[in-house]
Amino acid sequence: MSISAYKRTIRESESPRQIEARVFARVTGALQQHSEAWTANSEKSARLAVLSGGLREAVAQNQKLWGQLRDDLASSRNALPEALRANLLSISLWVDRTSNTVLGGGPGLPALIDVNQNILAGLAAARPASTGMAQDGAQSYSQAL
Repeated sequence: MSISAYKRTIRESESPRQIEARVFARVTGALQQHSEAWTANSEKSARLAVLSGGLREAVAQNQKLWGQLRDDLASSRNALPEALRANLLSISLWVDRTSNTVLGGGPGLPALIDVNQNILAGLAAARPASTGMAQDGAQSYSQAL
């Protein structure tokens, strides 16, 4: 079976929720690959090296994912309850701001991972464990509210 046929089979057999969970898992995994090196280095120059080692691409993918979610949430065709849409839109704006901070060498990577894991757990209908303050001192989304 060709790769395109395999991808088509996945799209046809997975629900939108399963597809979203798979994408969140992939993007979150890419962020997590760099988490240890990121939190071990608090100096901006060392963090910029981690960014150039692949983290920049992972953060950009995360921003793209959340940007696409933001566009979908803002659509009048989105069937989610209005309050949930508003909350998710707020989270997407926070993710964008925090991603820009991380791309500049600042804190926030563990908080981004935490938010994605919480969304992933929600998509899987599981309740995530609260982690509180991020390891690098950045506020989690829930603390920022």
